[in-house]
Amino acid sequence: MIIILTGAGISQESGISTFRDAGGLWENERIEDVGTPGGFARDPDKVLDFYNRLRKKLLSPEIAPNPAHEALARLEEESREPVLVITQNIDNLHERVGTKNLLHMHGELCKAHCNTCNMVMQWENDMSRQDACPACGTTGRLRPHIVWFEETPLHMDEISRAFSACRLFVSVGTSGHVYPAAGFVNMARQAGAKTLELNLERSLGAWLFHGGRYGRAGTVVPAWVDEFLAGQ
Repeated sequence: MIIILTGAGISQESGISTFRDAGGLWENERIEDVGTPGGFARDPDKVLDFYNRLRKKLLSPEIAPNPAHEALARLEEESREPVLVITQNIDNLHERVGTKNLLHMHGELCKAHCNTCNMVMQWENDMSRQDACPACGTTGRLRPHIVWFEETPLHMDEISRAFSACRLFVSVGTSGHVYPAAGFVNMARQAGAKTLELNLERSLGAWLFHGGRYGRAGTVVPAWVDEFLAGQ
């Protein structure tokens, strides 16, 4: 199996700011206020408004997948062995280009989670405390389907099983700051897989990879995919 990990660097080229970017939506917000369960408990309206703005940005005409997303979808379609994409991103850019075998470990911006019945549902409109859960009818219990700081990432059991069968691990656009994703390269190496970093610059854990290619994801990723498919 080929496992691809994607991070903020791949979506940044599509116009989606990270919380480290100057001028982004995160710049005037404290992580503790809009990115933790405690922040949501203290001021749910503030948190819901913040993610409403993020969602509107994502769904605006100016945001679209870039050549890196397209190349990874082509890799999945044309590879002779299974490809799994694990993304740290909460956007839907991989889905828009047809990636199917995909795990969102930090949740999805265009989904809602009901704290009463635990149902997860598609949600592309603004969210408020007046909204009722379509599944159980309870009002005021919806939250963005996002893994906040202090919460456990999603799909970890499935991810662990996938790494036991991993032959090649490729990390795309990740900083190496955020765990458990930053530890995936070690899981891959323990499984005997080859490891490759594709990034704008060397990450904190670049020394753990067998190789690296550096530059904009929209250039580096398609070039690597072309080379890999030609040589398989």
